[in-house]
Amino acid sequence: MNKRILTEYEISPYTMAILPEVTEKGIHSLVKEMDGEYLVKMKPIDIIDRSCRFFGSSLKGRREGTKDIMGITHKAPIVIDPTNYIYFFPTLSPNRQQCSWISHSFVQSIQSTHYDETLLTFSNREEVVIPISKGSLENQLYRTAQLKTTLSSRISPDHRKMSFLTSSPFHRSEVR
Repeated sequence: MNKRILTEYEISPYTMAILPEVTEKGIHSLVKEMDGEYLVKMKPIDIIDRSCRFFGSSLKGRREGTKDIMGITHKAPIVIDPTNYIYFFPTLSPNRQQCSWISHSFVQSIQSTHYDETLLTFSNREEVVIPISKGSLENQLYRTAQLKTTLSSRISPDHRKMSFLTSSPFHRSEVR
């Protein structure tokens, strides 16, 4: 499969993973989408931050949001775009060049291959070996699912209506 080369990239609902790719010019990204892949002349963390900014925040802001919602500070999963249900998690500390970012929505299965390596199968049946233990990858999947569930319930119309009704000074009855 030929890889198209891009100088910049924003995550879309079709992005499955952003993997570090060592080139002669440094660390770039191999972006896997449902129907193809791209070599992007940006580091994975820079694509994540750019995509967060595209959807109105920053990586730092999304990390702080995850910390406020769940208390997670290390290898925190983040929401890129809550309206399109785009949630990604890092495989390692995001500050490490070897860190990959995986979309929670496309993970079909995982299985251990060797110590500290896991075969990840996406929903389109494409496979990739990730240098992380199966247990650690499972933990990242669970934490991302928890973030997704918590945030989705907070932004559901019923929850927003109840929050408005209980916090609005116009709808509170005063006790005299």
